Amino acid sequence: MNQYTKRLIWITWLVVFPFSTWLLYLAYPPSIVGYELDLLLFLILMCIMATLPIIVNDTPIFFTDGVSLAVFLAFGLFIEMVLMQLAIFVLILTLRITKESSFRIPMNSLMFMAISVIGALVYYLLGGTHGFINIQSMDTFVPVLGYIVSTFLANSVLFYFTRKVILKSDIRFFSKDLLWEVMTYLLVMPVGVIFYILYSEIGVRSIFYVGLPIVALALILKLYSKSQNVNSYLQKVGEIGHQLSERIQVNEVLTQFLNKITSLFQVDYAYIIDVNHRKEFEVIRYNENGEEKEADAKSFQMAEPFLQHVYNEKNSLLYKRSKEWLPFGKEIFPHEVESVIAAPIIRHQQTVGMVVLASQQKRAYERFQLMIVDILVNYLAVAIENARHYEQTRKNSEHCALTGLYNYRYFETRLQSEFDKDVNLSLILLDIDHFKKVNDTYGHQAGNQILSELATRLLDNVGELGTVARYGGEEYAILLPNMDRDRAYQLAESIRISLYKTPFVIQNHLSESEQELNIQITASIGVAAAPQDADDPISLIRNADRALYTGAKQKGRNKVAIYMK
Repeated sequence: MNQYTKRLIWITWLVVFPFSTWLLYLAYPPSIVGYELDLLLFLILMCIMATLPIIVNDTPIFFTDGVSLAVFLAFGLFIEMVLMQLAIFVLILTLRITKESSFRIPMNSLMFMAISVIGALVYYLLGGTHGFINIQSMDTFVPVLGYIVSTFLANSVLFYFTRKVILKSDIRFFSKDLLWEVMTYLLVMPVGVIFYILYSEIGVRSIFYVGLPIVALALILKLYSKSQNVNSYLQKVGEIGHQLSERIQVNEVLTQFLNKITSLFQVDYAYIIDVNHRKEFEVIRYNENGEEKEADAKSFQMAEPFLQHVYNEKNSLLYKRSKEWLPFGKEIFPHEVESVIAAPIIRHQQTVGMVVLASQQKRAYERFQLMIVDILVNYLAVAIENARHYEQTRKNSEHCALTGLYNYRYFETRLQSEFDKDVNLSLILLDIDHFKKVNDTYGHQAGNQILSELATRLLDNVGELGTVARYGGEEYAILLPNMDRDRAYQLAESIRISLYKTPFVIQNHLSESEQELNIQITASIGVAAAPQDADDPISLIRNADRALYTGAKQKGRNKVAIYMK
């Protein structure tokens, strides 16, 4: 929500609330002489009930409605509205909302005032009165029923409107939240009627006889709601763990984890931190307000004392307010952060990373959520390890162990893939001249040195232009998408010249001293391109190979030849 809307809510409240309260006082003047203690006890009970809401999908369901019904029937609209406003204010104080969320104070105040007024108007239109009335009469029952139904509808509609229109939440009107509210009204409102009847008969003692059971009922339902909430979290955790296990790349695992955990909890800032072998901390993933940011030194710096503390503890930690983590330094998080969860990622009894979640709200996380994060972090650790094993296995299957280049298997797959894209495609095949002589003279280890060094030089020359692979033995293949034959020839010629002019440094393993030697290596190179030279991958390889042997090798070596039909 933008600042303009927040200011507008405050201005509306400052204008509407005092004026409306004054009008209601004039229209329905209260008579409370002799009932001061009763009203005080009613207020205390309503404040207790207001601090025991059930939270269903971020929607608070209050049990103050039953008490407010008894107050309304006994003392009228003005007293009921004042007590409800005070109870809601106490609730907001206990939540200790931040400055950014302070607009909720006037918004809730206006909303509950509107509910009180709507219910009272329906009650009066149906002929309802106040005081000690005979509620068993049909003339009284209909207004009471109208009050209950109208306050329920007003409450549901106004909550939906504020969340959908003002807070921009993605919710539906007919949902489980509405079902919970219906169940709450079916439980609480009859108790409120009984409360009023008993108060009419025995007075202030009814507050203890009925009020205490209502508090107990609220506590029981709150515990039930909390257990359902925990079960819902555990179900989602199982789904997330399954989804993480399906990812086969480390980057995919990290992105999936960050997206899921930020949607599961109230998270303003989320960090995944790696601990390297030197026990240094590096932020590898960083999410702010649901958007992934670049996790480098320019965009984020995490103070070391806090991370060192988490690393040493080796247990998940929960901080409900900023002053709990401030001893570790003021620059750990953005200044508006209050609640923090920090969980180490442990594999084989070693801390290999950390997950840190932060919220601008005080007490944003509960103890059971710390347990949920712990479970998710364990899933993350296993998923990362599995993904790394897969990546390493795939790398081993696609790369040459000696040179680190892609091998023939990968090259074939990539060649077919590029052909399927229907683009200009050039192929360079390179073969080292007289390589057997190098092995026979200086040893196979020296030959391996040349093969490895040549791979490095080819990568430096080609860069991002294409893919370099070891085609077999002393042959190399360079696949160049979106490059015509003339440009490929120029690249091949520059490679040939650089190889010829820059000697290779090797060790003569066949001599006892194994002295270092500088030897000159040349290469013969063939170039072919599609679609002008070939209609399929096999033809492209065959024609580049023909250019290599008939155009370069057979004509004296140390040459670049283009395939000629």
